[in-house]
Amino acid sequence: MWNPDVYLAFADHRGRPFYDLLSRVGASSPRRVVDLGCGPGNLTATLADRWPDAVVEAVDSSPEMVEAARARGLDANLGELEQWAPKPDTDVVLSNAALQWVPGHRELLVRWAGELPAGAWIAIQVPGNFDAPSHLALRELASSAKWVDALHDIPFRLGGVVDSAADYAGMLADAGCAVDTWETTYVHELTGENPVLGWITGTALTPVKSALSEPDWQQFRSELIPMLNERYPARPDGRTWFPFRRIFVVAQVG
Repeated sequence: MWNPDVYLAFADHRGRPFYDLLSRVGASSPRRVVDLGCGPGNLTATLADRWPDAVVEAVDSSPEMVEAARARGLDANLGELEQWAPKPDTDVVLSNAALQWVPGHRELLVRWAGELPAGAWIAIQVPGNFDAPSHLALRELASSAKWVDALHDIPFRLGGVVDSAADYAGMLADAGCAVDTWETTYVHELTGENPVLGWITGTALTPVKSALSEPDWQQFRSELIPMLNERYPARPDGRTWFPFRRIFVVAQVG
């Protein structure tokens, strides 16, 4: 279960890649702009500010996130991204930190490139940090004898979740698109007690929490905390530096 409040605890940090992605989309007056994996809608709502004449469509697979987005006045709908298809007037498709949850997202991108009208834009951002110390610690603990039976099928246990920027560029260029791809490693300044745990609780730990009873979830957290604190030690001034690599893809349909 996705918790909008937990996810929004780092709204400023999570919002920056969205705006960096959006800055490279050159659409001037799109008819329909779609946000796939809209989450709580705090970023989706800004799309109407940039393109006030566009219809803004929002989709998310989490009922809790859709409810939060609707509370912001968005036309948000519950749906799986694998099943979404663009309407004929769709000129911009955005997906910010969502497609990494979809194993077949590579095929989806190629399919969308073939279904969208000429000149339409596809813009995605996915985390590229699945080999980061935070995720290695998570996989190490989840694979231990104590937890492996309950957590053997959690997502992202192995690599290959996302491709490199160059791989996405080649794939979409082959699909007839003009492509702009890049990677950025943000170094987030976190504060407070166990800040890295707080960050991944809203994302990577979501399927773990869903798979465990509440007592087991609390026990898992308590065992993960020292592993994360060892890998991300706090400075004497209380700040923790948290590097986070992200992959960006902007493509215009030919």
